[in-house]
Amino acid sequence: PTSWSATIDALTFGRAIDDTDPKFTYLDRDEPRHPRLFVVSAGNIDVHDLNPAEHHLDRSDLEPVEDPGQSWNALTVGAYAARDDMSDAPVAFAGYVPVAPRGELSPVSRTSVTYEPTKWPFKPDVVADGGNVAASPDRSSIDTPENLSLLTTRQQQHGGGYLTTTRDTSAATAQVAAIAADIYAAYPNLRPETVRALIVHSAEWTEPMLGRLEADTNKATRAKLLRRYGMGVPNGSRAIRSATDALTLISEARIRPYERKGNSSAGKTREMNVHELPWPISELEALGETQVRMRVTLSYFIEPNPSARGWSGRYIYPSHGLRFATRRPEESVASFRERVNIRAREDGRRPPSLETERGWFFGANQQQKPGSLHTDIWEGSGAALASKGALAVYPVAGWWKTQPRNDQSSLGVDYSLVVSIESPEVEVDLWTPVAELLSTAVTIAT
Repeated sequence: PTSWSATIDALTFGRAIDDTDPKFTYLDRDEPRHPRLFVVSAGNIDVHDLNPAEHHLDRSDLEPVEDPGQSWNALTVGAYAARDDMSDAPVAFAGYVPVAPRGELSPVSRTSVTYEPTKWPFKPDVVADGGNVAASPDRSSIDTPENLSLLTTRQQQHGGGYLTTTRDTSAATAQVAAIAADIYAAYPNLRPETVRALIVHSAEWTEPMLGRLEADTNKATRAKLLRRYGMGVPNGSRAIRSATDALTLISEARIRPYERKGNSSAGKTREMNVHELPWPISELEALGETQVRMRVTLSYFIEPNPSARGWSGRYIYPSHGLRFATRRPEESVASFRERVNIRAREDGRRPPSLETERGWFFGANQQQKPGSLHTDIWEGSGAALASKGALAVYPVAGWWKTQPRNDQSSLGVDYSLVVSIESPEVEVDLWTPVAELLSTAVTIAT
């Protein structure tokens, strides 16, 4: 973390910073928080630094996301190339060849592939259209022809037009910010954590991205690609609406992470929330072995440690961490609770395994890594998914746990849980049965 990225984390969490103090000083820790959503760019590689002889993906993987894009709480946006057609290029660019194929990462977009995986979140979170670049006919240089850029408006000037072009991760970030604005316009009462979750939850990889992700089933390799592409390209319509064959459930909840006896610094976890979701059990069981997909996104904001000494470790910078776990097909809700919550187990009984079960696209390589946003995709039979309608959200270590004077667990921290299920192989109405179940209140057990 830097003072810049930590300030964004603090502002996102809902704190005010004394920017006149060289130290990282909070102004309002005793006042109610006002969380905010920040959308920031991953930063660009200077086009003049690109070498046509290099593979652009190798270069992007070596160029880390720029400050403050490493912010834990910010929604960080990279760029991909949505066009590779030079048929309408200006005459001056005759013979130039696009560097990135359509749907691939933009050659100027930075990644977090070189970040230490045990300490840093995955960045970027998503990517959006940032245009493309082209190599000269003799492969000696790279330039930015307008036909590979995006059209946008500009301030009116004497003798000028109303339109110009834009590009790179700044243009991509503007598009994702527009999606956030559209979500707020449709649902003005949503929490910022939820808006961020919906954007990431709506994202899908392009064919070239998905091809690379599916080519290697090794979870560690996929995690590296996640640090290049994020969760893909967000879709505003998908984020706002739920089709009948793509049911989306949203829960905005609160949890108190830690507790202790007196002023003891030996804090321990305090609460675990079990969400028993309104689940289309009959419809999923009827699908039998038909393959279905469940996607889970957990979004929350952390409070950064105000001490620079606390910025060096995985659990020292964030105030708290949250993780999710899902019920397995063979488990009852009681045994699921027992597997996740150590205090629900009988004395002397061996703890059940907490390792992620099969079927997840990333598994523990994503779900249990640092950050304040965790998302993954499970795929399996409809019959197996029918019994997975319970999810737990539980805390892991953070600096609040060991600092009793600064621990604000008793006030609770907000999180947003987004779950969607899809049946891509067949058409089945999953929306209606859940809408009927929602006429009855759904409770959260703590």
